[in-house]
Amino acid sequence: MNQYLIVGIILVVLVALLATNKKLVETLKNIYKIEELRKRILFTLGLLLIYRLGSFVTLPGIDHAGLEAFTKSFAENDNSLMGLLNIFSGGAFSQASIFALGVMPYITASIIIQLMGIMVPYFRKMQREGESGRRRMNQWTRFLTIAVLLLQGPAYLATQVIPTGAVVANGSLFGIEHGAFIVPAVIILIAGTMFIMWLGEKITDRGIGNGISLIIMIGIVARLPQAFLQEFMFQTTGGGSIIMLIVELVFLALVFMLAIAIVQAVRRIPVQYAKRIVGNKQYGGVRQYIPLKLNAANVMPIIFAQALMFIPGLIWGGQWLDITSFWYNFTLAVLVIAFTYFYTAIIINPQMMADDMKRNGGFIPGVKPGKSTVTYIDNIMTRITLPGSIFLAIITILPAIAMTIGITQSFAYFFGGTSLLIMVGVVLDTLKQIESYLLMRHYDGLMKTGRIQGRY
Repeated sequence: MNQYLIVGIILVVLVALLATNKKLVETLKNIYKIEELRKRILFTLGLLLIYRLGSFVTLPGIDHAGLEAFTKSFAENDNSLMGLLNIFSGGAFSQASIFALGVMPYITASIIIQLMGIMVPYFRKMQREGESGRRRMNQWTRFLTIAVLLLQGPAYLATQVIPTGAVVANGSLFGIEHGAFIVPAVIILIAGTMFIMWLGEKITDRGIGNGISLIIMIGIVARLPQAFLQEFMFQTTGGGSIIMLIVELVFLALVFMLAIAIVQAVRRIPVQYAKRIVGNKQYGGVRQYIPLKLNAANVMPIIFAQALMFIPGLIWGGQWLDITSFWYNFTLAVLVIAFTYFYTAIIINPQMMADDMKRNGGFIPGVKPGKSTVTYIDNIMTRITLPGSIFLAIITILPAIAMTIGITQSFAYFFGGTSLLIMVGVVLDTLKQIESYLLMRHYDGLMKTGRIQGRY
C-alpha cells in the first residue's frame, strides 16, 4: 500500500458520494453551466497545479542522496517552527525546493505593514485613501517581502541546507564561504517566492477565492494522504486496531464541525438609523446590524505564539522541545489567549465604528452616541473574545493531546493548530464565492437554505 493507493481510495469514495447525492450532482452541473465560474475554477486549478509542480524542483547544486537525510529531519520535527514553515510551503521547505520559503516572507511583510498602518501616521493615511492607497500599501508589502527574503534566504541555506552535506557546489564566491551555492540559491529563492505571490494575485483577480490563502491550503492538504497512510499502517500493523482508526476519523470530523461553527459564529449589534427626508424621498429609518466575529483574530494568534515558543526551546531545550509536555502546552495556550486579545484590539476599532455610525445618523438602541457607544462595543468585544481565545487555545494543543493518546505525529497535526483553521477558513471563503455566482444566476446554493452563513 502506498500514497497513490490512498489517493485512489479517496477518489473512489468521492465518486461514490457524488453518485448517491443527486443534489450535489445537480449543483455541480449548475456550476458547469455558468461559463465565467467554470473558467475561473479551471484557471485556479491550473495555477495551483503549477505551484505544486514547482514545489518538487530542487535548488541547483543539491545532491539528492544527501537531501534524503534533510527531508527525514523535518518528518521528526513537524511541530517546531521549521515544521510550521514546511507546512505553509507544502513540503517544499524540507525538499530544498525553489519554492522552499513559500509565502511566509510575504505574510510576515503583510503583518508588519498592517501594524505600521496602525502606529505610523504615513501608513495610516494610505489606508484611508481607498483603492490608490491599497495599491501603494501592496507595493510597500512587496518591497518589504524582498527585504525579508534577503535575510531569510541565506539563513535558511546556512542553518538548514548546508549543514546536512547535501550541497555539491561548496566553492567560495565574493569572499563568501559556500558562496558558489548561496548566492545563486538566494536569487532563485527570491524569484520563487515572488513567482508564488504573482500566482496568488492572478488567482485572486481571475480565479476563485483568495490566491495566497489557497496556495497555503493546498500545501497543507497535499500532506494529508501521506499522513493518513502513516496512521493507517500504524493502526493496522503497528499494534493498533482498525476500531481506533475509525474513532480517530469520527473525532476528526467532529473537530472540523466545531471549527466551522466557531469560525462562522458572530454577535450581532443592532444599529438604528434616523429617518431623513430629502425632497420627496425618505432615507434611513431602518435597523441594521454590526456583525462581530467570535474569532476575529482568526489564525494569527496561533502563528505568533508558536513562533515565540521556538525561542525558549533554543535557549533551554529540555521540556521546551517536547511538544507533548504539560508546561509547553500550558504556556502555548496562555500565549494564544493573550495574542488573541492583542490582535483583536488591533483589527477592531470601536472608536472608528462609533464615529462612522454618528456620521451616518446611526445609533445603538438604548446607548448614547459617542463615548458610551465606544464603551458598549468594547465591552461586547471583550466578552466574546474570551470564548474565542479559549477555543483557539484548545485547538492549538489538540495535536499534542492526539499524540499523547497514540496518534502518529503527522496525522495528529490535522486535529488542530494552524492547519485546521486555515483549511476551514479558506474552504468556507471559497464556497461563499461559488455560492454567490449560483445565487446570482438564480440557481440553488450549496446548502439547502441557499446560503452559507453563520448563525446570528
